[in-house]
Amino acid sequence: MEIALLIVCILLIAIVLLQSNKASDAGQIITGGNEVLFQNQKERGVELLITRLTVLLGIAFFVLSFILFIIG
Repeated sequence: MEIALLIVCILLIAIVLLQSNKASDAGQIITGGNEVLFQNQKERGVELLITRLTVLLGIAFFVLSFILFIIG
């Protein structure tokens, strides 16, 4: 069970590093470039896959951690 948690952790770190930098868009709010703030931007293709995979790996991480907490 610990090995599965370790694999999920490594995959979660790798997939988070692959995500696009959305913080630069949020930083434009402070500098006055808020036209990006109200645009309706949809994720498509690989970006959508990476986002969904991040959510799934995050849920798997919490479930495995909770199971190991209950067992131990």
